[in-house]
Amino acid sequence: MNRQPIEALRHHEPLFAQTRGDIAVSFEFFPPKTDKMADTLWESIQTLAPLQPRFVSVTYGAGGSTRERTHATVERILKETPLTPAAHLTCVGASRAEVDAVAQEYWDLGVRHIVALRGDAPEAGIKYQPHPQGYRDATELVAGLKQVAPFDISVAAYPEMHPDSSSRAFDLENLKRKVDAGADRAITQFFFSADCFFRFRDEAAAAGLDVEIVPGILPVSNVATTRRFAQACGAAIPEWLDAMFEGLDDLPSARQLIAATVAAELCGQLYAGGVRHFHFYTLNRAELSYAICHLLGVRARA
Repeated sequence: MNRQPIEALRHHEPLFAQTRGDIAVSFEFFPPKTDKMADTLWESIQTLAPLQPRFVSVTYGAGGSTRERTHATVERILKETPLTPAAHLTCVGASRAEVDAVAQEYWDLGVRHIVALRGDAPEAGIKYQPHPQGYRDATELVAGLKQVAPFDISVAAYPEMHPDSSSRAFDLENLKRKVDAGADRAITQFFFSADCFFRFRDEAAAAGLDVEIVPGILPVSNVATTRRFAQACGAAIPEWLDAMFEGLDDLPSARQLIAATVAAELCGQLYAGGVRHFHFYTLNRAELSYAICHLLGVRARA
C-alpha cells in the first residue's frame, strides 16, 4: 500500500475547518415591486440581520425608476432594524440639484452611507448619456455628495473591465479618480475566479490606489439569469460553471447546494489571499448567502 497519499491527507484540513471569526460581510438587496416581493425581501433582511453585516445596500433603478421604493426600503431598514443601510445613488436621468436633494433627504433621515454609481442607460442597447444638468459620472457624483454631507461612500470596481471601458488602464484610472474625489471603498462587480480578483487588486496597488477593495460575490443558482447579468457588466462565466449546473433544471435543492459550495470555495480562496470582507449580491433571497456565511464562520449573534 502506498502510504504517501494517506500521510498527505492527515495534514490536509477539510475546507473551512478553521473559522477564525475575522470575516466581515455586507449584503445587497433591490427594492421590491409587489407586496409579495416586499414580504420576501423583509424575511431575507430579518434572516441575515443576526449575522451583523457591516452594512446592507439597496439598489436604485435605471433613470431613478425605483427612487421612491429604494427610499422606502432604506427608511424601513433604518427604523426597524439595527442594520446600517447604504442607499444607492446614480447620475442617470436627474440634474445635480435633484440628486443633491435626494442625498440631503437621506442624510436628514439618518443615512450615512451611499453607494455612488454612474448608472446605466434606462433602455438596454442605448449608450449612456449624462443628464445635461447632471453629474457626468461617478467621480463627479462622489465629489458632489461629499459637498452635501460627509457621507461614507462606496463605488464600483470591475475586475474584468467595465463594458464601456477602452482598456484596463482606463478602468484603473477611472477608479483612481473616484477615490481621489472622496470614495472610501470600492466594491467589485461579481466574478468567478479568485485569480481575476487578485490580478485586479495587484494592478490597483501598482497604479497607486490605496483603498479597500471588497469582492462582490454572486451565488449562482440560475445560470441563465447569471449569464444575463454577466453580459450587462462584462463578467465572464467559465465553462466549468455552466457544466456544474447542467441537468439540474428540475432539481432546485441540488442547485442551491452546488451554488453555496461553489461560492464558498471562491470565498475560501479569497480568504487565503488576505480578503476579510465579502459583499454578497443576495437577489433578495437569504438562504444561499446565509449558508455561505455559515461556512465562512460568520455566525448569528444576539
